[in-house]
Amino acid sequence: MSTAPTEPALSDARYDVETATLLARIEAAADRWLEEDIVDVDTHRTGGLLELSFPDGSKIVVNTQPPLHEVWLAARGGGFHYRWHEGRWLDTRDGSEFIAALTRHASAQAGKALTVY
Repeated sequence: MSTAPTEPALSDARYDVETATLLARIEAAADRWLEEDIVDVDTHRTGGLLELSFPDGSKIVVNTQPPLHEVWLAARGGGFHYRWHEGRWLDTRDGSEFIAALTRHASAQAGKALTVY
């Protein structure tokens, strides 16, 4: 049972804008981690799929799901689905926020504190 709040569906155009912004934000964070010599993370983006590869060989995958208007996160800690609500991507199961979850999972996989902002 979903605990994430519901709201009127995003239009396809708005979904595209919000997911493009989110993926760009994640790529910018990974670039900062490299530039500031925090962690050597590689990124690979194909359309709506962004893969982060960490030095220990683990990966995080962020994947847009246009038919569902969702964003999916796959990390060593599990798989999660997010929907847009009041300006944020919230987990469809527990209502937690995407950026906080990504920060937590990336930090765990990097073995050091990382920030996605």
